[in-house]
Amino acid sequence: MGWKAAEKLIRHWKVLRGDNVMIIRGKDKGETGVIKRVVRSQNRVIVEGKNLVKKHIKQGQGHEGGIFTVEAPIHASNVQVIDPVTGKPYKVGTKYLEDGSKVRVSRGIGASGSIIPRPEILKIRTTPRPSVAGPKDTPMELVYEKTYDAKTGKGMPEL
Repeated sequence: MGWKAAEKLIRHWKVLRGDNVMIIRGKDKGETGVIKRVVRSQNRVIVEGKNLVKKHIKQGQGHEGGIFTVEAPIHASNVQVIDPVTGKPYKVGTKYLEDGSKVRVSRGIGASGSIIPRPEILKIRTTPRPSVAGPKDTPMELVYEKTYDAKTGKGMPEL
């Protein structure tokens, strides 16, 4: 990817995996679905069961060849998150609550301004955390060892 293409990447994503969205452009315009995958390197999303195309796959070891129907990616600007109260597509903004937590809200003309919850699927890890320490992991007794005392300044390097 060149530097020109990298300039156009979306920095702050409004749509997340598991969001209920409506397609606003293309052949499936007006249909709703759930985001299955987000391809951030191309600014695209894959919506479950939408934007279906025929794909020719060559036969190889361990799989059959043939013509399959697969979901093609859609540009992120062609989908909008559905407001949970009104059921219509709106833009997504962020807001801070009184307790300091950051939430997503629907915004635009006619939007209810209601909170759009983060999808539950994001809390599930795809790869489990390792439970056994590996050879390059720091031992826990060294992690908890106190090496600096703020009151006395002990442990500060000599400059």
